[in-house]
Amino acid sequence: MEKNFCFDDRRGGGGKGRVVESTRWVGQYRHRTLCALYVLYISTLVVRAWRRRMMSGRLSSWRMNQIDHLRSLIRDVPNFPKPGIMFRDFTPLLKEPGALALAVELMANPFRGKHIDLVAGAESRGFIFGTAIAQALSAGFIPIRKPGKLPSAKAAMAYDLEYGTDTVEMHTDAIRPGQRVLIVDDLLATGGTMEACCKLVKLLGAEIAGITVLIELKSLPGQAKIQEYGKVHSVLQY
Repeated sequence: MEKNFCFDDRRGGGGKGRVVESTRWVGQYRHRTLCALYVLYISTLVVRAWRRRMMSGRLSSWRMNQIDHLRSLIRDVPNFPKPGIMFRDFTPLLKEPGALALAVELMANPFRGKHIDLVAGAESRGFIFGTAIAQALSAGFIPIRKPGKLPSAKAAMAYDLEYGTDTVEMHTDAIRPGQRVLIVDDLLATGGTMEACCKLVKLLGAEIAGITVLIELKSLPGQAKIQEYGKVHSVLQY
C-alpha cells in the first residue's frame, strides 16, 4: 500500500498519527474507486445485453414483416395445372424490384462465407433465382436443363413423375470434382426434380454445399426425399 508521509515536527509525536490517518484515507479512496469501476463495468454489460436483445427483437420483427410482404406477393391459383392443385404463383413478386432483391438475399444469405464455387439452377424457374444468387455469392452458375437443350457432352439423370418419367441433364465439364455447389429452385414439392439434380451434381464429383428454394410445400415429402444430400433452406413455407 502506498503511504503518504506527512510529518508535523511542531507537535511532538503527532507526525506518526498523521501518517496512519493518511494511509487509511488512501486505502478507502482506492476501495471506493474500485467499487465504482466495478459497478460501471456491470452496468455497461447490462446495457450491452439489453441493446443486443432489443436489436435481435427488432431484426426478428423486421424479418417477419419482410417475409409477410413476400408472402403477400405470392398468388394462389386453385385447380392449376390440374383439379385439386393449389398453384403458388410467384410472378407478382418478380415484378417488384425490392421484393425480388429481398427474395434473392434471403435465399443467398445462409450461404455467405460458405465457400460456394458454383450455383446450379434447374430449368426453368431455377434460372431466375440461380443466376442472381450466383452473383450475390460471387460464384459461377450452371444450368441444369431438360433433355435435348445442351449442345456438348452431357450427363443425364432420370426421375419419376406421377405418370411416367423425366430427365435432367448437365454438361460433363460444368463441374470439377470437389467443387462446392449450391442447388437452387423456385419450389420444393414432392422433391423428384430436386433429387435428380442432387444425384446429377454428385455424379460429376461435386460436393453439395446446400439447397435453397423460395417456396417449400411442407405437406409434401420433398425435404424427406433429399435430406441425405444436404440441408434445405426455404424462405416461404406453406
